[in-house]
Amino acid sequence: MTAQHSLILLTICTLAAGCSDSSDQPVAQTSAPAAAAATDSAATAATGAATAAPGTVPQSQPAKEFRPLALSGLGTTQAKAGSAGSQMTASQKIQSVIARLQPMQILLGKWRGTTRREYDSFKAVDSHEWVWDLRTNPEQPALVMASDKSPYLRSSRLSWDIAAGKFILTGQDAEGRERRFSGEFTEAPHEITGSDDKQHRIFRLELSEDAADSGEQWQLAIAQQENNRYLLEVGKRRGKADFARFDTVSTQRDGTSFALSDTDYAERTCIISEGLGTTEVTWKGRSYWVCCSGCKAAFDEDPETWIARAAERAKEQK
Repeated sequence: MTAQHSLILLTICTLAAGCSDSSDQPVAQTSAPAAAAATDSAATAATGAATAAPGTVPQSQPAKEFRPLALSGLGTTQAKAGSAGSQMTASQKIQSVIARLQPMQILLGKWRGTTRREYDSFKAVDSHEWVWDLRTNPEQPALVMASDKSPYLRSSRLSWDIAAGKFILTGQDAEGRERRFSGEFTEAPHEITGSDDKQHRIFRLELSEDAADSGEQWQLAIAQQENNRYLLEVGKRRGKADFARFDTVSTQRDGTSFALSDTDYAERTCIISEGLGTTEVTWKGRSYWVCCSGCKAAFDEDPETWIARAAERAKEQK
């Protein structure tokens, strides 16, 4: 069989294979130039050294390598988050969690909450405070809240689950029962100009309780309205029913606005959270800023680690 006959036969076989409608085999799609190059290479291999036609110059095509599509880049958000987390160092994981929580630093400080629902003919009123907690579980930073009389959560711990790619909140209700929630933003954090011409942080974080279908399940939403006010929306359900609004707690900050913006505080940036520094601390004759009592406690416990991490961040930002 001549080389020309071999080339014709090989082309027919290639076209037949490409037109197959079998669902058992994956079909590799290539562009016309790439397919032509592959055919030329295959023909050369089948016939040996091809003889050029008189008056023409032989053309050589570089070999092309075709690799299967990698599935690692096509996973779900949770899979991507888990994969990325497994490649981080311990320090990078800590900074990643802090970065996820930074948009909610506007919660830091003392607040007074009033329920819309009445208890014994009176609306419930509580005082609570949000601070950073970087000591209870150093590898999982969190924003924590402690309340004196809340009818819902007397304490809560809000953090970011790198593996799941979700926010997690664990807390203890007024009856001492442990509750666990997870969720995401339903309104992403952003800033608006208020009637006072100041920048106010707005967001809505919705968290559903991880509970059995047979028990009562809660849903919480932290809806930041402005720098000095947020709503805690409480929903409840049993079984597969939809959540029904049970109560709304209107929360007002004690004192003045915590921050005008959460982007650039110059030398008053918290060395740990990068929020607005409100308290000055010193180490080896040099001054630094922290944003809350939780960050101050963490700095006082291990100042050199936090100073080193701040230096690493500054180096990466250059």
